[in-house]
Amino acid sequence: MYPFSYVKATSLKEAGEFLAAHTDAKLLAGGMTLIPTLKARLAQPSHLVDIGGLKELRGIELKDGELRIGAATQHHEVAVSSVVRQALPALAYLAGLIGDPQVRNLGTIGGSVANNDPAADYPAALLGLAATVLTTRREIPAGDFFQGMFATALAPGEIVVRIAFPVPKRAAYAKFPHPASGYAMAGVFVAETANGVRVAVTGAGPGVFRWQEAEAALKKNMSPAALDGLTVNAEDLNEDMHATREYRANLVKVMARRAVAQLAGS
Repeated sequence: MYPFSYVKATSLKEAGEFLAAHTDAKLLAGGMTLIPTLKARLAQPSHLVDIGGLKELRGIELKDGELRIGAATQHHEVAVSSVVRQALPALAYLAGLIGDPQVRNLGTIGGSVANNDPAADYPAALLGLAATVLTTRREIPAGDFFQGMFATALAPGEIVVRIAFPVPKRAAYAKFPHPASGYAMAGVFVAETANGVRVAVTGAGPGVFRWQEAEAALKKNMSPAALDGLTVNAEDLNEDMHATREYRANLVKVMARRAVAQLAGS
């Protein structure tokens, strides 16, 4: 680990000003990705700016048909929240599948979204629900926010403040987890919204994406059988020692069927 200075921010304004003045500084909330990266000497920030304790980044509320979750809210809080479980149980279920108890009690939704790991769970929920990422500067639709592997629309010094999820008619999530890390080798979020059916896939490709052929099929018939004749193009999917592209393509279809079965009550 390279040497760095630690700064505990007392407000979002202070954190933003510090980032503007120190371009090599990094934000720290839960640190579940950042700390291992530092240990492996893959990053060399001049400062770590701790924003995990800021009250303005915490909280869960249901307002005007949206579930709003502060960026520093930990995964465990999302998983056990009575507000989330009532308004959007699929999101509570998803949060409960993330990593292990240590990760869920330290990792934050804002950190996960800002990092945009291609195998993270939350991006599937954001894209599947057409959520909005609210930052210190603007509001960014999920479809514009995620821009490929570990890449987002965030500008230097821009901080995620909260995520706003439109409450769907119903939704479900299913994933095939990596046996060691718990990351998704393929995870599929299916949502029936006021504007139609959305199917978002994480873990299988270099970034989260929508499976539009499945959306069209499920719009006509919300049942696992509607996916029978579909195939996932494996050409652009990930391949590694754990799974071939073709295997991941099959996993996407299997996880999509499981998610739809949950919606159908099967």
